[in-house]
Amino acid sequence: MLVVLSVVEQRLDAVRAVLAGESVVEVAARYQVARSTLHRWIGRYLVGSIVGLADRSHRPLSCPHRVEPLVEAAVAEMRRKHPRWGSKRIRLELLRKLPPTWPEGVPPPAERTINRILLRQGLALPRPRKRPRSSYQRFERPAPMLLWGVDIVEGVWLVDETTGVLREVKVVTGVDDHSRFCVMAKVVERATSRAVCYAFAQALVQFGSPEEVLSDNGKQFTDRFGKGGEVMFDRICRKNGIKHRLTAPASPNQNGKVERFHGTLRPDFFDVTDPFASLAAAQEAVDAWVLDYNQERPHQALDPNWPVTPSERFTPIPAEQRELLPLWLPPTLAAVADPIPADDHGQTSNQVQTDGRGEISSVIVAPVPSQGPVEFDLVVPPSGNMSVAGRQFWLGPARAGLTVRFWADLQVIHLSIAGARVKSVISHLTVADLARLTIAHAATPAGPPPIPTRPDSLTDGEAVELDRVVSAAGTFVLGGHVLTGAALLAGRQVGIRIEPTVLLLFDLDTRQLLRTRPNPLTERQVLRLRGLRPAGPPPRPSIEPVTVQRLADRTGVISVARQRIGLGRAFARHTLTVHVSDTTITVELGDGDTHVARRTTTMAVVTIKSRPPRTATQT
Repeated sequence: MLVVLSVVEQRLDAVRAVLAGESVVEVAARYQVARSTLHRWIGRYLVGSIVGLADRSHRPLSCPHRVEPLVEAAVAEMRRKHPRWGSKRIRLELLRKLPPTWPEGVPPPAERTINRILLRQGLALPRPRKRPRSSYQRFERPAPMLLWGVDIVEGVWLVDETTGVLREVKVVTGVDDHSRFCVMAKVVERATSRAVCYAFAQALVQFGSPEEVLSDNGKQFTDRFGKGGEVMFDRICRKNGIKHRLTAPASPNQNGKVERFHGTLRPDFFDVTDPFASLAAAQEAVDAWVLDYNQERPHQALDPNWPVTPSERFTPIPAEQRELLPLWLPPTLAAVADPIPADDHGQTSNQVQTDGRGEISSVIVAPVPSQGPVEFDLVVPPSGNMSVAGRQFWLGPARAGLTVRFWADLQVIHLSIAGARVKSVISHLTVADLARLTIAHAATPAGPPPIPTRPDSLTDGEAVELDRVVSAAGTFVLGGHVLTGAALLAGRQVGIRIEPTVLLLFDLDTRQLLRTRPNPLTERQVLRLRGLRPAGPPPRPSIEPVTVQRLADRTGVISVARQRIGLGRAFARHTLTVHVSDTTITVELGDGDTHVARRTTTMAVVTIKSRPPRTATQT
């Protein structure tokens, strides 16, 4: 029968064999151990009997780099006071200021050491590995005031002290992309467009205008998914040279910095505060928390190895630059420009530029117009259809995104784009409508109309201009005369310069001469024309070649400006594109081939399009 001996029993047999007189070499070889090991067993047996032969711990008697108990206790106490602090945050706080019980001369431990302390103390649970940080696409502007992220968050509660009824209010927030500095945290009863713009305007007055603003697609920020027009927030950005960026739909991660700010605001403030009695009390508490966030709380994303607060990396726009480019605000937000009391050092609490009387001098509030003409800007929506005071103005989808300047009074409404007038219509507005435009579209007192006043008479050789649309047949009407323009201009609005003997058709944008026609009108008929205005500079002909089409005959010959050019029977009955310049005629033959001929005539090109070939019909 085989008996399995334990390790202690085997060691005891070896020791007893040596004590009985056997050779140490023979016993060590029998049990396959070193002689020094056998001698160590004998010594431990003589000192402690059989108990001395048991296995002992290999743990060293001392560890110079072991965390001291006072350090571990201090780390555990910080975690208990602030349950949301992780190892990185605890280390940053220790780098800023050590607790009173900290042992002298001991540096703060590393993040991994703090994490092991939290695990030993049962103050943290091991979590599975997340998605690697390198897989995220991160961005950060290289300097402050280049990009603000704005959003709206809920979580503040107000209580009616009489009835005890609770109601939730909103907070309009904004964070600087580079420094994570909270530029605004305004408590509002309802997050309406005016309330959001009011908070945004206060931040602009306080810190200056950033280069860009990033927001989601809320109706307070954009009408992207509405009618596609321009809301007040867009207008403030456009007037102050701020580029308004929008996130993709349902993509809050694209505005991640302000969302991360909400991730700190909710547990550190919303979840630990009681309901407030009024908006003023809630705003005061939020301001105190934001002050601590900006100036006292180190942000881990700014520097993971050293405590850096947002205020250390944030710098507002200097007052000198604000005076060069004053802030524009609509009249409905005029209250933002109220004077702000200064502190003991003569500085305003929000760094607003003030004059000697303590009033803000860096804000321009749009003046309220009187009963005279007004001007305002609107952005063309994707549909191309704009609405002002109950009337629609069609500009077409091709002009979507362009800014249109409206000049309006009680008689006429002019629409201009980039200084060029697009159309003019009879005004339907009343005095009350002009006053309402001040609030609805931030209208301002208008300057002179984009179209000069109509002349009463013509002097010898004086020219005048007007606009007309060429019909589908290539004709236009002046004073009851149906005149031929060009088939190429069909459906196009052109300018017409009327001189005593000639009509000059030109492009309204470039004033390039398009066509010339004889003038059949008398002076009296000219003065009665609709839309007449004083003439501008004479239109100039284009220096580029004129492009026409020609149909080759059955022998492969085309005729351009009374010059015949032979191309060969291979091109018989083919429609070809011809470029006519002052010295050459270039014919496109297809597949990149061209035929260039020297021009021998000075006749003007009259026909632009070729006549299609006629097909024989059976009789």
